[in-house]
Amino acid sequence: MRELQVLSDGHLKMDAAELQDFFEKDLFEVVRSQLKRLIEQALLAERDRHLELGYYEHAPVSRTDYRNGFYFRDLVTQLGLLARLRVPRTRRGFPSRVLPRYQRRQQAVNHLVLQAFLRGISTRQVGQVLAPVLGESYSAQTISNITRELHHAVEQFHRRPLGDRYVYLFLDGVVLKIRELAAKVRRRPVLVAYGVLPDGRREIIDYQFAHGESETAWLEFLQTLYLRGLQGTHLQLIITDGGTGLRAALPVVYPRIPLQLCWAHKLRNIAEKVRRKEGSCIAQAAAIYRAADGKQALRAFRQWQQRWQARRPRAVACVQRDLQPLLSFFAVPQAHWRKVRTTNVIERAFREVRRRTRPMSSFTNQPSCDRIIYGVVSHLNLSWESQPLPEFTHLT
Repeated sequence: MRELQVLSDGHLKMDAAELQDFFEKDLFEVVRSQLKRLIEQALLAERDRHLELGYYEHAPVSRTDYRNGFYFRDLVTQLGLLARLRVPRTRRGFPSRVLPRYQRRQQAVNHLVLQAFLRGISTRQVGQVLAPVLGESYSAQTISNITRELHHAVEQFHRRPLGDRYVYLFLDGVVLKIRELAAKVRRRPVLVAYGVLPDGRREIIDYQFAHGESETAWLEFLQTLYLRGLQGTHLQLIITDGGTGLRAALPVVYPRIPLQLCWAHKLRNIAEKVRRKEGSCIAQAAAIYRAADGKQALRAFRQWQQRWQARRPRAVACVQRDLQPLLSFFAVPQAHWRKVRTTNVIERAFREVRRRTRPMSSFTNQPSCDRIIYGVVSHLNLSWESQPLPEFTHLT
């Protein structure tokens, strides 16, 4: 605090900022000291109830325990660190409900740490961010131990009932590195479902670890979504990356929903079949989905086909065989075309997962990976509730 000026009449001169700082710090210390005193009094009362004997009372013949002084323990609360808390004890020991054995933090502090984690702060940064509030900095390992309490919440997320109000369903697989048995790092696909509601709200519906993107893996994931309530009554499109396993599984679970293949993936497929100097082939193919309507898109495809059929037949064939599902998006409102013709929304969402884990070469195990994904997904879903996409509003 800046040096205070003393007026001639002996009063202190303080500006508004100094006054606020003075009283806030003073009140904060008063409240924290009162909290410490109340906890110590509650512990004394709890010990006396255990002994069924107050100070200076004559002990009954059947006395089973005796006072045995005090020990000191630090406790982190929402108001900060309570240093050297005076904790009573007995010779035989007694279980305290006010301050359970080995507890060094209030449960509310653990909840605060979990909320910080769910808001997108990494385990390495949570301790630093909360240190000014809690008066103590936690290591990344301590934060990781606290976040294990999310296990029940993660299980609930994967089992919760699903509504059947989604109008667009995006499906894609994201690959993450996970350390498994014998310390081997393997690339594990995570199957992801992302939905858009009639009011424009987005939601990552669920995700599931798999050993591959086979038809069996996708069929299991889709059937789980269906049995939990996502029966596709209002679905207008299912947007996918075009993987063979997913395309084989979709007709089994959602046979009547139109399929839209991702144009971003298709352009990458074309790029693999042409030379780098033939970039005009890719640019001209992009004109197909930029057409004003489905008829003009077909006309653009035929022009592109005539131009490149002789030189790059494999590139033309990979578009021709999937032309119908590539143009399905023209059947929905035009304001939605740009959003529903690719699965980029899923990759953008998992970009945050990769950012959170960039310092790590891989996830230590699948449960830790599950918690981090859940933390990011929960934060995104919560933020999206108040930020509906304007293009998708009034879909009903």
